[in-house]
Amino acid sequence: MAARALGGDAEVAQCPDGHGVFLSRADLGSLIEAETDWHRHAGQHTTPMPRITADMEAPPAGKTPARAWIETLFR
Repeated sequence: MAARALGGDAEVAQCPDGHGVFLSRADLGSLIEAETDWHRHAGQHTTPMPRITADMEAPPAGKTPARAWIETLFR
């Protein structure tokens, strides 16, 4: 695992083989706040992140262009 700072306040441990990322609940909260701020200031073509609920489905596989600031951190 390789640890690195994200967004100034958060730290994430990322698998060098691309198998995933690991972060604390507090760091996740910091990243969500940064994402919401990004959308707030990005203009009318973006929407805030939805609240995570139990009935949500996983996104489809495959790489798509970044739709949000947080996506750019893991590319």
